[in-house]
This record gives sequence, structure tokens and C-alpha cells, in this order.
Amino acid sequence: MSPRSPHRKPLFEVRHSRIHGYGVFALRRIRKGTMVIEYLGDRVTHALANERYADKDPKDGHTFLFTVDAKTVIDAGVNGNEARFVNHGCQPNCQTVNTGRRIFIEALRTIQPGEELAYDYQIQRDDDDPADVDVIFACRCGAKSCRGSMLEAPKKQRKSKKTPKPRQRRRLAPERSVGRKVGRKVVRKVARQRPR
Repeated sequence: MSPRSPHRKPLFEVRHSRIHGYGVFALRRIRKGTMVIEYLGDRVTHALANERYADKDPKDGHTFLFTVDAKTVIDAGVNGNEARFVNHGCQPNCQTVNTGRRIFIEALRTIQPGEELAYDYQIQRDDDDPADVDVIFACRCGAKSCRGSMLEAPKKQRKSKKTPKPRQRRRLAPERSVGRKVGRKVVRKVARQRPR
């Protein structure tokens, strides 16, 4: 078996995108599970990231900030690489993976040459978001199941429980305490990109 040629075609290129600005496009087939690129940039605290972009127009949904954890944000606007140009998609062909506090973009399925790479940004919603936050972070991915926003899907409000009607008890039936599962906590293991 011969070693790989050092002149092999690059995996992807950055060029204009129909989704938004620039995008990252496959130049050759990328197999499912391939770590395509690491998301690089200045690693800063949330406070410093907020300070850097304090003068940013609140109606500008463009961001290169990527939340790694509660303490760290990657600012790809400073010393970033091509990963900052991977656009959002509601039916993504990639996902982000947090490995040892490093963020990688991994292929979710086999990607063919010419396809644009995309992952779901899952930008967090906050209680103090403006009413037009979904317009600011509008999605233009064009997928059939597009949710119209780069923000995570809004949480469904639980219906208030109606007061149950009192039941007639049988005189001889013993009382029982029936256990019920109320809900479950979902822990996401992928890093999220946060708006600024």
C-alpha cells in the first residue's frame, strides 16, 4: 500500500454561499465521522467577549463567538480559521464536538464534493432577548424542515393541569400511591454558539 500523495486535493474551500456571506464547501468526498476542522480563535472569558463586542449593533446577528463552557468563549474573529465560515443549517451535515475543551466540526453523514458544510448553531435563547430575536437570527438554510431561526427551538410551554375531579372511592379498596415520571433532564454534549 503506497503512502498518500502530499499533493492531495484540499478537503474544502471557502467561497460565497447562498445561505449567508461566505460558506465552506467540500472539494472531495468527506466520510461520515470525519473531523473536518477545529474551530480556532482567541480563547477568552465571557466577560471579555462581551466587552469586545459591547458596541456591536444589537440587530446584527452575525457572530464568530463560540461558547466552549461556562468560563471560555472562542472568538474566531481574532486569530480564527476557516471554521468560522461554516454556516448554520436546520438539516445539518455536520455537528460540533467538544473534546477536551477543543471544538471540532465533524461530518454527520458522507458529504459529496460541492456540498456546503453546515451545523446547527443552537444559539441559546435568553429571557432578556428582544421580541424580534428570531428576525435578527433568521435562518436562510432553505431546508424543508427549516425552523426559520438559528436559535434553538423555543421551549414548549406546558399546559396547565386542570384540577382533577374528585373520584368516588370504594369503601374496601386500599389507598395506593402511584409513582409517576414527571419529566427528564436533557444534557447536551455539544458546545453552543452564543449570540453577541
